[in-house]
Amino acid sequence: MRPILTREFIRAIPKTDLHLHLDGSLRLGTLIELARKEGVALPAEDEEGLLRTVFKPRYAGLQDYLRGFRYTCAVLRNAENIERAAFELAEDCLAEGVRYIEVRLAPQLLTHAELPIEAILRAVAAGLSRAQRRHNALPKVKSGEDLPFEFGIIVCAMRAFNRNMGPYFRDLLGVMSRAPKREVFAIASLEVVREAVALRDECGLPIVGFDLAGEEAGYPAAYHVQAYQYAHSHFLKKTVHAGEAYGPESIFQAITDCHANRIGHGTFLFAHEMIRDSTIADRKKYCSDLAEYIASQRITVEVCLASNLQTCPELKRVERHPVAKMLEHNLSVSICTDNRLVSNTTVTRELELIANRLAVSPRQFRNVIIAGFKGSFFRGSYNQKRAYVHKVIEIYDRLEEKMLGISSKASL
Repeated sequence: MRPILTREFIRAIPKTDLHLHLDGSLRLGTLIELARKEGVALPAEDEEGLLRTVFKPRYAGLQDYLRGFRYTCAVLRNAENIERAAFELAEDCLAEGVRYIEVRLAPQLLTHAELPIEAILRAVAAGLSRAQRRHNALPKVKSGEDLPFEFGIIVCAMRAFNRNMGPYFRDLLGVMSRAPKREVFAIASLEVVREAVALRDECGLPIVGFDLAGEEAGYPAAYHVQAYQYAHSHFLKKTVHAGEAYGPESIFQAITDCHANRIGHGTFLFAHEMIRDSTIADRKKYCSDLAEYIASQRITVEVCLASNLQTCPELKRVERHPVAKMLEHNLSVSICTDNRLVSNTTVTRELELIANRLAVSPRQFRNVIIAGFKGSFFRGSYNQKRAYVHKVIEIYDRLEEKMLGISSKASL
């Protein structure tokens, strides 16, 4: 009889969240409070109203899903609010047993004359560090019974943008009004990755990765090759939103053109019917070969189940999500939230979906948890990361035997 992976067990084990947007993960009460403080008009003034009108259980599609970000970004226009949001996010993660997170944001969406990108990223680091100090001072952590909290920051560029997305984009589009849009997009991504590398190397900020977010269709990652080459040449880890709303070719481009170490979402990895390149004769083989390459190179896929179901209505239910097929192919899969507020989710809830709705085996579940730590852009040395992962495995196996009555050897 298969052991039941209970909510208590899932909450107790150490977990990661590698795909976690700051501006999509505010506490709802904090959003309301900061909106009043900053004079930002919301569609409703109470939590129930916002859950009914903006942050809904189901969305019509990606554009409907993204609507809430206009409000969250609007309240994150000063360092104090950003630091608070980062601190509260870390505290919420810690409360459910998450011990490693990588918080991502696009600082160009938030920056303005009085808030430079450096100040934004310093505020994020300050909030996360405050939560880290509080947790790591606990007796259980010091004794080795619990895992220390670690984190990193991922800086995002946008695949495309318009004047309404913030002062930085408005000014850049104004200055380069006669340039092809793809050149403007490329300059913005190169500028932000240069800033990220400089702040990591010169100021010691905990920046661990570079990402590309935004609409895939019509805005290929190839536009941003120069930015990714810069990150690659300066040993900054790379992830790309790919295969979230486009087919396997987008994932292929992320790996080949952008040197991606991880893939954000990868939802349509196996969707051979979405391939648009007419030169690809055997589309099923193309998808199979791509999946095998990702598996063999241990390119971790950041899977966000609730978010995918909300932005891709055609999936309809968890059972139709390709994560089960990813696990069958032995891909390195890490379960993430994407946006805790916008998707109304937690890491525990996401893991419950695969444990209960997909009925993964204890071995598969254990591999998913460990893959999150192994696939992380850990700030320390490789040896330090190995030691951290070994500690994760030790704690996981101890809890598995204590709470489920099985040993790791039995589950393997």
